[in-house]
Amino acid sequence: MTKQTVGSDNRPFLKAVTTLGKPDTSRYPFNIPALSQGVNIQITRNITFLVGENGSGKSTILEAVAEKCGFNAMGGNRNHNYLVDTLQSELAPFLRLSWRQKLTQGFFMRAESFFNFATYMDQIESESPGVLGAYGGKSLHSQSHGEALLSLFANRFSEGIYLLDEPEAALSPQRQLSFLRILYELERRGGAQFLIASHSPLLFSYPNATIFVLDSDGVREVSFQETEHYMLMKRFLDSPDRYFHYLFSDAD
Repeated sequence: MTKQTVGSDNRPFLKAVTTLGKPDTSRYPFNIPALSQGVNIQITRNITFLVGENGSGKSTILEAVAEKCGFNAMGGNRNHNYLVDTLQSELAPFLRLSWRQKLTQGFFMRAESFFNFATYMDQIESESPGVLGAYGGKSLHSQSHGEALLSLFANRFSEGIYLLDEPEAALSPQRQLSFLRILYELERRGGAQFLIASHSPLLFSYPNATIFVLDSDGVREVSFQETEHYMLMKRFLDSPDRYFHYLFSDAD
């Protein structure tokens, strides 16, 4: 595979994610409120987050982008051929990606299917010893879930487009901060772009990241402080007893 670089130009490779035509809101995935008006995500920075409640469509968009990039739908890159027919995006046929420079390298990480990816890499290592050198030199199964993810991020990610679905699921708050450091190093080095679906205010507090929230008003850009996740977490940490009084009240 030819290695693609951007040299001193650190603009995003992927410029926009949009849908074609008028959405049929009677059918999935456009019956999801956030997607009922279609998708129009204009990307201006290399770190972009998709934020919203469970079922809001974050993963739906990320899976469709991964399919359009040619990445394995269960997680991995173009060269990872396992369980390839088990998942197909229903949004992808309606999606258009606009590129400054089309990429072939990168990675799609699905938190819920990372076990399958780790098993696949062990199988490849048994056939071609040394492959795991690109993942820290040891089986991903021999590490905790969080350790394995950080090993993947730190050792495998360099240049390309990286699509991450809720990476915080296996990361403690301290390891989420470690992940932010990895993001910083990759962004500073140049050549890496990230599209990340997340529930974690720790992650999408990343300085100068672009945040798109998915809700009943559609898909729209907001500031970190405007996200419901930030506001709820701040109110809770400022006065947890008020929330406990409400949550644990015997009243209906």
